[in-house]
Amino acid sequence: MNLIDSAIQFILQVIAQIGYPGIVGLMALESVGLPIPSEMIMPASGWLASEGMMNLFLVTAAGTLGCVAGSIAAYWIGLKGGRAAVKRYGCYVFLNEGHLDAAERWFHKYGAWAIFLTRLMPIVRTYISFPAGMARMRFWPFIVLSAAGSALWCFILAYIGYLLGPDWSSISGNYNLFTVVVLVAVGLVLIMWYYRRRRMSLNKTE
Repeated sequence: MNLIDSAIQFILQVIAQIGYPGIVGLMALESVGLPIPSEMIMPASGWLASEGMMNLFLVTAAGTLGCVAGSIAAYWIGLKGGRAAVKRYGCYVFLNEGHLDAAERWFHKYGAWAIFLTRLMPIVRTYISFPAGMARMRFWPFIVLSAAGSALWCFILAYIGYLLGPDWSSISGNYNLFTVVVLVAVGLVLIMWYYRRRRMSLNKTE
């Protein structure tokens, strides 16, 4: 059994035995920096929902809650300890200086919106909370943007697992594929939202 298969078995056991709190816990650990990828957690949960063992929307809510909880912990580490603390203790959550530099570049380039955008991207989504805390970003906007991006990410991944059923694990290790699927889905949602707003505006002017 390879590493990916072992990780899948571990995640399934946790979720099957603990249920929704297991999803919360696993997603919180991922958001602090531990290598427990949401690309496995959420599709696995979606598959269990397709089998009638869980509810897809409660799965999404649990995943979002876990993301936010872990993000708050990472935010406070960055806020209270600064870059020195993140660099010193980052090794315990597999955070290296390259990860931190990438997250900081995103945050400084896009500001608060980086919190939302990077929630839809593998790897950097895990570490963006540290520079947000280091930059002393306002707490409640951080929470709202984290929750919004995480909810979208969690739902799309869970829905992929829901659609694929037992075949979800065949693509669980392909992070690039998940990224493309998520970004395409987000793009379609934004296009639909834009045209709906535009049509409503045109109707009001008539």
